[in-house]
Amino acid sequence: MATATTNKPLTGRRKEAVARVRLVAGTGNVKINDRTPLEYLKRDSLVLIALGALTATNLADKYDVTCRVMGGGHTGQAGAIRMAIARALVRQDETLKGVLGRGGYLTRDSRMKERKKYGQPGARKKFQFSKR
Repeated sequence: MATATTNKPLTGRRKEAVARVRLVAGTGNVKINDRTPLEYLKRDSLVLIALGALTATNLADKYDVTCRVMGGGHTGQAGAIRMAIARALVRQDETLKGVLGRGGYLTRDSRMKERKKYGQPGARKKFQFSKR
């Protein structure tokens, strides 16, 4: 089953980050932009977020993951990778949809940075008010 469908990358998004993931049956080798997850994401907590779908389904040693990610910061990229891996796992095995759905791995986090408004220094912050 891991043939033609896996060659097409699946996309995950979070904030401004976009990740494209290819999942191939293998030994658990994970590469993010041609680097190891810890080399690329720099923090253990972000690696746990990014590879959460694999650990939740106990499939970390059954698939090789190749990921291209661009845009955003490290946290956004980790979230994008997490979603893309979850979508790829569901494409491989539909029975995982329930487990990953309940875990929140398939839900797009729609929170984005709020835009700056004119007449104030930031999105919510106001200039100092002087009554007199």
